Amino acid sequence: MALFKSLDNLEDDKSSKSVSSDVEKVKCLIIGSGPAGYTAAIYAARANLNPVMYEGLEPGGQLTTTTEVENYPGYPEGVTGPVMMEDFKKQAQRFGTDVRFGIATAADLSKRPFKVTIDSTKIIEAEALIIATGATAKYLGLDSEEKFKGQGVSACATCDGFFYKGKDVAVVGGGDTAAEEATYLAGICNKVYLIVRKDYMRASKVMIDRVHKTKNIEVLYEHQTKEIVGDMSGVNGVILTNSKGEEVKKDIHGFFVAIGHKPNSDIFKEYLDTDEVGYIKTKPDTTKTKIDGVFACGDVMDSHYRQAVTAAGTGCRAAIDAERFLGSL
Repeated sequence: MALFKSLDNLEDDKSSKSVSSDVEKVKCLIIGSGPAGYTAAIYAARANLNPVMYEGLEPGGQLTTTTEVENYPGYPEGVTGPVMMEDFKKQAQRFGTDVRFGIATAADLSKRPFKVTIDSTKIIEAEALIIATGATAKYLGLDSEEKFKGQGVSACATCDGFFYKGKDVAVVGGGDTAAEEATYLAGICNKVYLIVRKDYMRASKVMIDRVHKTKNIEVLYEHQTKEIVGDMSGVNGVILTNSKGEEVKKDIHGFFVAIGHKPNSDIFKEYLDTDEVGYIKTKPDTTKTKIDGVFACGDVMDSHYRQAVTAAGTGCRAAIDAERFLGSL
């Protein structure tokens, strides 16, 4: 989810509009409005931290692009992603969270109170900062891919694989994530096509061996996706091109993109430790970053699970960590 602009995209803003002197002081600031951010807001509000939340460009995060959610506790009949995020928002507001639309465009974490600039114009000074900006799934950039998002195109096999039980699906990617998604889907689906752009996989040897030993996975090396096809009911096929330039069509019902995620952490990298991809590093068994009073939760710090329920759990932890920090001042 794109919750702030990258520093590279701010040049036009800087040339046309400078940051004003509009400054607001708050006790607890939450940046991001997915399961992690909303859960942090619920806990922070109940602890009388008077949290202020900025939703970002995509209020509700990646779940707002998901049609059915059936693996989140408390929804026995399932729920759509947008409806679930609206429920989270209402609960956060019920306890007094000040939920606002706005994009974090810059940050200064050099000292407390921490300064976060919203929409390049307003500065928020916060005694405690909870970063819940999430991560953005990388896609191929096809028009047909965008057309069928939530209708057969997904970036999370664990989230959506169940809907294709007993059907044929495709996974695109050549790394560990793609291998993991393919083997997971192989246990649910009839057939899994693993589309690999090069003539080899970048995944670890153990994952490559696992893929090749799984009978219902067919690896299509040196194939690229040209177009995803379907109708009103969703995806029903994919058109590929091979190394000879020939078109190959596969009949599928699910198309899973597994080429990685980009954590939305750019404006914080100057001050916080991140891994090589950009996931914010936190101290073991906590949501604490290297800076006292700054906490990270959800997909911006979790490169492994990336589930709504795990994100919500870290949001709870971040609010408790923030409450204890503020109580110690």
